[in-house]
Amino acid sequence: MIIQLKANADEQIVTGLIARLKATPATVIRIKNHLAIPEVKTVELSAAEASAVAEVIEKTPAAVLGSRLFQPEDTIIKLPHSIVGGKGNFTMMAGPCSVESEAHVRKMAKVAKAGGATILRGGAYKPRTSPYSFQGLGEAGLKYLREAADEFGMDVITEVMDEDHVDLIARYTDVFQIGARNMQNFSLLKAVGKTNVPVALKRGMAGSIDDLLNASEYIAAGGNHQIMLLERGIRTFDNKYTRNTFDLAAVPVLQKLSHYPVIVDPSHAVGEWDLVTPMAHAGVASGASGMIVEIHDDPEHAFSDGPQALKPDTYMKMTEQVFAIRKLMDSWE
Repeated sequence: MIIQLKANADEQIVTGLIARLKATPATVIRIKNHLAIPEVKTVELSAAEASAVAEVIEKTPAAVLGSRLFQPEDTIIKLPHSIVGGKGNFTMMAGPCSVESEAHVRKMAKVAKAGGATILRGGAYKPRTSPYSFQGLGEAGLKYLREAADEFGMDVITEVMDEDHVDLIARYTDVFQIGARNMQNFSLLKAVGKTNVPVALKRGMAGSIDDLLNASEYIAAGGNHQIMLLERGIRTFDNKYTRNTFDLAAVPVLQKLSHYPVIVDPSHAVGEWDLVTPMAHAGVASGASGMIVEIHDDPEHAFSDGPQALKPDTYMKMTEQVFAIRKLMDSWE
């Protein structure tokens, strides 16, 4: 159940209502003038309580905290150098798939920033299909990533793979990335939900939209409501020509159902560098709040995911086009 409070509701009455609901017992979560009580289906309000209530919504989705029914307004995530979500904001995130060395990530940070990115991406702990593939530089990689971002006035997004790494990575990053393989790693979702670090949650390779929203609810239920949803393509029967199937319809669907910013990842969606730019065009045109792409100056010798990485010149041209498309879209409103 959701209870929407009036803007001028008497706080003493609201406090009493929350205390009464908690005594049921029930979980009561309040954000601004929105109350969510997941276990309760109906409630009898006293005359005083009714005077403070604008609306009671009894039929709610499972992912109630991320629902537009609960919070109609967009979630806006403010980082030191970026604003993610909300009308008029489009955030570019770019960097190498893996942090390969101190010098290389610094070089890629400079390119990323020149193309308009305000968030530097890079993996220090890498989930790989083969246990013999490069697994990342660990904490040394985190230090290199943080130093490069600070030098160019950028924020950091990097993947956390294990709940034991949450505290360590939190010291270096501005945004936790939860990879597709960990979308339903509920222990990890609960762990990042207890932090105050924003979380970018990637849709799993076989995850439905409801699966993604329910996964985000684990984070929100822990108290962390700074969530971004990442569409990075899903596995279908046809992956001969692209790494995954880019489900761009998920962008407006998620924006209709949820108040969280939706970010697109054309790099992982297609897996081939020459397809990234057209899909980046389509991604921004779908109305996404931002984009995350992989770049590398020597993709043939990249430690991971070289085939999908954009060379600097291609990246610069792509971002110029993407920002132009976004500017045109903003002019229509």
